[in-house]
Amino acid sequence: MRQLAVELLTELRRLDRRVTAATESIATAVAGSATSLTALVGVGDLLAAKILARTGPIHRFRSPAAFASFCGVAPIEVSSGDVVRHRLSRAGDRQLNYALHVMAITQIRYDTRGRTYYQRKRAAGKSHKEALRCLKRRLADTVYRTMLRDRVTSLSPAA
Repeated sequence: MRQLAVELLTELRRLDRRVTAATESIATAVAGSATSLTALVGVGDLLAAKILARTGPIHRFRSPAAFASFCGVAPIEVSSGDVVRHRLSRAGDRQLNYALHVMAITQIRYDTRGRTYYQRKRAAGKSHKEALRCLKRRLADTVYRTMLRDRVTSLSPAA
């Protein structure tokens, strides 16, 4: 029994060292990419790496709406009669959708412009899910603009 516990503890420590090394290499890669995504509230090195890896070159999207659709945060109309409603798309890249969800929840938690926007939507009568959907769509636009700005900055000659 003691031998099994020692082996499991050794394996746990080895895995912990691997996770730490992987996290450090991801942080180094994100820093090397010269992205400003990490300046956005709710985006750390791991989330920025996920966004960069899943998105690819940002110029392949013709508009913020195309990027939002790719992320799965473009609203879909589900109206019936006089009631006009929207819901989140189940299509799109679920990992990018998750990244935007983490950003949205983080921004709601802290005193940010995202929280102000969310509260304004709630005050307008939207439910939590509807207001969150609106915030995620707005954050997709912010990520798109940030990545476009990074691309333009990286293409401009150094002064």
